[in-house]
Amino acid sequence: MAKLALVYGLRLLPAEELESFEDAGVKLKNGNGASVTMHVIEGRNESEIRNQLMQSLDAFFEFYPEL
Repeated sequence: MAKLALVYGLRLLPAEELESFEDAGVKLKNGNGASVTMHVIEGRNESEIRNQLMQSLDAFFEFYPEL
């Protein structure tokens, strides 16, 4: 299997200030493009956000059982 790269970005913002967000674009060396789906996780404290993030990461890797 080829070497893989997990592309991600994080930013912590006040939930009440968030109006909208868009997918991020990625340019590949072969000239093709791809998009990175953005997700929002809200919580009252670090523990809530961290737990949801870890569940999301676990679910993401379930899409790729060959890994």
